[in-house]
Amino acid sequence: MTLTTAEIAKLLAGEVLGDANTPLNGFANADAAKPGDLTFAENAEYFAAAEASAATAIIAGKDATSAKKIIIRVANPRVAFAKALAIFFPEPKFAPGIHPSAAIAASAQIDPTAHIGPHCTIGERVKIGANAVLQSGNFVGDDSVLGDGTNLFPNVTIYSRTQIGKRVRIHSGAVIGSDGFGYVFDTSFHRKVPQIGNVVIGDDVEIGSNSSVDRGALGSTVIGKGTKIDNLVQVAHNVEIGEHCILCSQVGIAGSAKLGSYCVLAGQVGIAGHLKIGNKVTVGSKAGVMHNIPDGEMWLGIPAQPDKQAKRIMIAMQRLPDLFKKIAEWEKKLTGN
Repeated sequence: MTLTTAEIAKLLAGEVLGDANTPLNGFANADAAKPGDLTFAENAEYFAAAEASAATAIIAGKDATSAKKIIIRVANPRVAFAKALAIFFPEPKFAPGIHPSAAIAASAQIDPTAHIGPHCTIGERVKIGANAVLQSGNFVGDDSVLGDGTNLFPNVTIYSRTQIGKRVRIHSGAVIGSDGFGYVFDTSFHRKVPQIGNVVIGDDVEIGSNSSVDRGALGSTVIGKGTKIDNLVQVAHNVEIGEHCILCSQVGIAGSAKLGSYCVLAGQVGIAGHLKIGNKVTVGSKAGVMHNIPDGEMWLGIPAQPDKQAKRIMIAMQRLPDLFKKIAEWEKKLTGN
């Protein structure tokens, strides 16, 4: 794809400093860029590398100037970077139609603009919206709904009665709507509690590969619109996740926990069951959350605590070897041994 700097600047809501008619036909990191490429810089270090590169133009902040390169000035270089990647590397298009190897129940309703790839299985009364994509090897259980523009990557499994919004992306190996982990001890064995709820996923959610979202025991497991879930994440039954949250890899959320909107859970965070996590909460990597967290707080550690308290404990622990050494010296002086 070839566009002028002016055309790209318009798409990025930016302004050109330099020749607005110069064609650009690629996008690359500074260390790999060649003439005709666009690169980006979000700080002074990156900008110096970009100026020294072979790139023709640089996406940079509003105050950037250069005697060597064309600059596309933008309000937020990182956001513009994401937009530019989508311009130069657009998502693949999938032609409407149903592959002959797909197994589709007669009662399913599939929009004629949808793409159903090889070896997909679609159950009774399933509804699949406009421009939805099932790439290949997907299973969609009875009475499920997939909204417009939703994209299931290969080998995604959707259990019965799952409700998925518009423009949802679910990556390979993810399982949505599997049984919640519910058992009750009955005399001498663990009796399974039937899991008869479902999963409801809002618009613009993305779920990473090999993640699992269990259906509710009663009612729904809910993932709010705009939430992004990384690979290898476990969301248990009847969990409710608010809007625009970020869940990083290997997060585990136990049953019936509730997260507000705009929360960030870093890698390997564990949330105990039935807890309430407020809006705009951040939990640091590997933290084990055992208590409710109010709005807007940052918690760290095992067990997780407010960040200032957790940091004081971490610093105190680092001082323990010296403290033990001093205690041993005091004991020696006191006992004479």
